Amino acid sequence: MIERITILGTGLLGTSAGLALRAAGFQGSITGWNRSPEQAQIALEMGALDTIAPEPVEAARASDVVLLAVPIYATLEWMEKLAGALGPNHLVTDVGSTKAQITTAATRLYNTPTRAAFLPGHPMAGKERGGAALGDATLFRGTVWLFTDDPAYERSARGKALVQEWRQWVVATGSRVIDLDPVRHDELVAWVSHLPQFVATALSALLEDEVGEAPELKDVGGRGLREMTRLGASPYSMWRDIAHTNCEAIERALHALEQRLAHLRENLRTPALREEFEKANRFRRE
Repeated sequence: MIERITILGTGLLGTSAGLALRAAGFQGSITGWNRSPEQAQIALEMGALDTIAPEPVEAARASDVVLLAVPIYATLEWMEKLAGALGPNHLVTDVGSTKAQITTAATRLYNTPTRAAFLPGHPMAGKERGGAALGDATLFRGTVWLFTDDPAYERSARGKALVQEWRQWVVATGSRVIDLDPVRHDELVAWVSHLPQFVATALSALLEDEVGEAPELKDVGGRGLREMTRLGASPYSMWRDIAHTNCEAIERALHALEQRLAHLRENLRTPALREEFEKANRFRRE
């Protein structure tokens, strides 16, 4: 039974996870740590944590489950640090937006009868801005929480039980669980998550160049402009790691979009424009 959880990284997702677990009825202890003590304090005051860990590795040792809610490269670093500190009675899981490198590290460092279990995870939830203050107990409701687990792992009996129970708590927060191959995961999220982000970033940066000196023109765009550029407020600090760890899949998606935009540009006066709108409408209806 999971009685003690440590959350390393009390930004938006880490704080929201603590709040969501409480809302779902988790009665055990939740300890948190963040490299910014101010962010950890905010999470504590919001009720996402019971205590702030003075030393994160010791807090992890004292827990049943460790949730890594930090950027991808930081997740990989924590996986290395914790692998030698934890044992077969522990589960480590994460919320990273790309999974191939994390799953490879999990295979190398975890998931044997004598080592801690590691369950690679990715909640498809978030906001364009981060930080503990934006933590939300309902953030995961109605969303999908992806896992790239490997059924071939030979975990300890305790590790297997912790994995199963953690998946149940994820469902209790309001998420639907889907299992994917890690490479397939990264290919899919390049299209449905990463491409929209980079489109919004490019559009927002372009508009900053074109109308940045005329801020009143932003009002002319109205709701359409706000919706299209909302993700443009997302932080580079998070998306750098995503771009670096899923570069090829994102490049393919961006290249396909470049070709599609060229097709639109070349057919502004032909029936092909109507066909594009019809396809777009079908996607939205379905």
